[in-house]
Amino acid sequence: MFTKNIKFQNFIGKKNLKINNILKKIVKDKSLFLKYPLLKSLNLNYQYSYKKKNIKSFKSYSKVNLIGMGGSILGAEAIYNFLNHKVKKKFKFYNNLNYQKILKTNEKSINLVISKSGNTLETISNFNLLLQKQNKNRNIILCENGKNFLRSLGKKLKAEIFEHKNYIGGRYSVLSEAGMLPAELMGLNEKKFKRLNYLINNKYFINSLIENVVSIINYINKGKTNLVILNYDEKSESLFHWYQQLLAESLGKNKKGIFPIVSSMPKDNHSLLQLYLDGPKNNFYTLFSSEEKKSQKLNNNYLIDNYSILKNKSINKILKLQKKATENVFRREKIPFRSFEIINRSEETLGELFCFFILETILLAYLLKINPFDQPKVELIKNETRKILI
Repeated sequence: MFTKNIKFQNFIGKKNLKINNILKKIVKDKSLFLKYPLLKSLNLNYQYSYKKKNIKSFKSYSKVNLIGMGGSILGAEAIYNFLNHKVKKKFKFYNNLNYQKILKTNEKSINLVISKSGNTLETISNFNLLLQKQNKNRNIILCENGKNFLRSLGKKLKAEIFEHKNYIGGRYSVLSEAGMLPAELMGLNEKKFKRLNYLINNKYFINSLIENVVSIINYINKGKTNLVILNYDEKSESLFHWYQQLLAESLGKNKKGIFPIVSSMPKDNHSLLQLYLDGPKNNFYTLFSSEEKKSQKLNNNYLIDNYSILKNKSINKILKLQKKATENVFRREKIPFRSFEIINRSEETLGELFCFFILETILLAYLLKINPFDQPKVELIKNETRKILI
């Protein structure tokens, strides 16, 4: 357990003391945090580009359309699904180009449009469709300062426009305006997400983080480059899509990187487990579950014969036992895995997970000697699409 909210079991295996000591030195002297200003957004004293009074009037709305792509929207969606039990409002996420039917309605909502560049083609397209059907909605736009499409359109629409800091890339923006503005509209406490100050002084957290990074580097060096996430918590599916982008886009460079694969359990026991257990040995695994106090119980009256073993069991209990069984088999088969269990589903818990995965990614990039903040090849598809559209 690296905090009271999260039970963590690291990969089992030999540790590389040399790399371990290098990382400890970096974290201890805080050089990493000074080098990367985006980490300011993980702290309590981060200054948002909006003030509380700027968004006070928006908090009365019960419906929000959130429009964005990739890191601009994945973090907010992760927050909404992970903490859905605390959110009383309805959020709809427009995170792809598809055939979602947008209904015409007189009920007023908020359109919250997030695009760091302000020129994201898919975001502009989805926003355009919403403006056609729901032209009485209030609009908030979050983008960089300077000349861009969304800023120009926002002025024309008399929208509220806030700055997306140019030094914070989309996939690292979850604890900046891109994630915390939606969180505030959800009625959540943004301050509770900011856990970095506490975590970097928590020796259990730091030791777990460093040992975890060392293990992952060892697997990469052995040719294991697929990280399969076996997720037993439905409410965390969006969290791992956020994490998937964070790892893939940050580390997938110069023929290096990790291929993160999100697998929904126990559903995938019936389709992919054979491959995981008996296929190519180039995978290492993350097992993830949560403790749910309010979980439906099975009805004992309908459990007979051999299935009396399910009596008095809740769905959450069955999930936990299935995860435990997987851990036992993986251990026997010498398949590398780490395990997370959420003890308390809260803003603090999610903030700790965001911090853990962001710091993990940056430290891995440091050891792999790559820049974790650019994505040069992504621009190739964007530029080619623009050429074809012309």
